[in-house]
Amino acid sequence: MLKEKYGERTLPIWIGEPEALAIAYSLQGMKSPRPLTHDLLKLIIDTFQAKIAKIIIAELKNETYFAKIYIETDGKVFAIDARPSDSIALALRTKSAIFVDPKVMNENGIILQGDKSGPQLKRRLRNTKPEQFGDFNFSK
Repeated sequence: MLKEKYGERTLPIWIGEPEALAIAYSLQGMKSPRPLTHDLLKLIIDTFQAKIAKIIIAELKNETYFAKIYIETDGKVFAIDARPSDSIALALRTKSAIFVDPKVMNENGIILQGDKSGPQLKRRLRNTKPEQFGDFNFSK
C-alpha cells in the first residue's frame, strides 16, 4: 500500500508473496547471505556508477499496474518498464523516490475509513489475512 506523502489517499497494489518478502526485507533492514535479485540489480547499477532517479507507478491496464524505473547515468536518464513490486523493492534499496502518476492516484487511490493512525493501521494490516482485505471499509 502506497500512501500519499501530503494527502490521505492510499494506493493498494496486490503483489505476490516473494515480492512482498523482498520489500519487507528492505523495510526491516534485513540482509540475505547472498544477494537477492533486487540487491543484485542495485549492485549492478552501483557498479556502472548509475543511480535510480525515481520510480513511477505509471498506469493501470486490465487490473494490472505498470511502473517505470528511471535510471540516470552520464547525464542521461533512461525509463525502463517494470513491475511495481520490483520497482518498489529497488527504490527502497537505493533510497529513491517513489511516485504515482496523478491520474492513477485520482482514479484508484482510496481513503482508509476508521482508524487512520499509523501504528494502529500497521498492526491491523499485520493481523489481517489476505482473504479478509475485502472486509475493510474503503471509499474513494
